[in-house]
Amino acid sequence: MSSVIVSRIERAHDRACALDVVKQVFCDEKNWISTAQNQIPDELSGNREFSWFLARINGRPAGVIRLLYDPSFDLPEEYDVKFMPGINIEVLKKAGRYVEIGRFMILEEFRRNPRVALRLMKAAVAEVLERDYTHFITDVFEGEVHSPLNFHTRVLGFEVVGKHLFGELNCSSTRIILTLDILKLYSRVKDSKSRIYQELTDGLKVIFERKASLARTTIS
Repeated sequence: MSSVIVSRIERAHDRACALDVVKQVFCDEKNWISTAQNQIPDELSGNREFSWFLARINGRPAGVIRLLYDPSFDLPEEYDVKFMPGINIEVLKKAGRYVEIGRFMILEEFRRNPRVALRLMKAAVAEVLERDYTHFITDVFEGEVHSPLNFHTRVLGFEVVGKHLFGELNCSSTRIILTLDILKLYSRVKDSKSRIYQELTDGLKVIFERKASLARTTIS
């Protein structure tokens, strides 16, 4: 069985490996950006604004994920964002503390291995819970051949809150805005016998239960 290891990107070598993944997927394959070099800050150690994680399979770089803490909800007018009925910026802000998932990509040769995406998401969940964040927010492309829309909504339980046509990446597909209440996800899957959910929550149940207990105490 392939060994999937995920680590935080802090060293120059790890950054170079991650940039190569970004180049292969977002530049060469998708043509969504012109260069990868400026995608990851030169210095990530101690950075409180971003976290980057790199997945390796048997030592080979396979995928990356970027977390942006406290993303701005001041969306540019030119994005032409349309929210779902009952949803607006203030509703989103009141729901909790957000971390934006971005630059979530896996090299083509490893996309048939679901453990890569699950291990990256597991690292992201552990990180944000430790830092007392409650929600993920992300954009995915509608109709794009490798869109993770189904994975996010059907497997993880992300909810569609809006759409927009324009954004920072060079892609003509509609962007679907998704959010995920992390403790709500855990409540839904904690007793599941599914190997997917066991993979996602393995080793995290203590922190999940601690955060859930704190949330219940706060509500009561």
